[in-house]
Amino acid sequence: MIALPTYQRIVRASAWYDLVVTIGFATPWTFAAVHTLLLWTIQTLQLPGSFPAFDPVHMLMANLLGSVVTVWAVLRIRDPRLRYGRYDAVARFLFATWQIYAVTQGASLIILGFTAMELLFGVLESLPVRGATARTPMRADDRATGLSASPQP
Repeated sequence: MIALPTYQRIVRASAWYDLVVTIGFATPWTFAAVHTLLLWTIQTLQLPGSFPAFDPVHMLMANLLGSVVTVWAVLRIRDPRLRYGRYDAVARFLFATWQIYAVTQGASLIILGFTAMELLFGVLESLPVRGATARTPMRADDRATGLSASPQP
């Protein structure tokens, strides 16, 4: 069991990781550079699996992902509350599932580096938090929206 301040540092660290890794996906111009860097890494390390060029629809999906994850990361950096960490853990396990599926379907093994980080932060954000119960006081902005600082059963 970990203390809430420690948990909040984990949530903030995972958000910084997300921001650094995914902000490059947010625009077509930055993603072109990220794609080139990933392709160079795959070729240099001679990793198996495919990593094709992106057509405009692929680019759109990458940019949508990058945009949403960037905004989600900024939110968790500014407000690393328990509830956000729990939701993030679920998202990370979903991401890891689809990344593993993609690799089993022939995608490049470079994806597994990202998968390892998803699983690491997913586990850390799933840890029990000492003192976090249904009685954890709500913040003023949570009371206004009906949200509490602790996860609901």
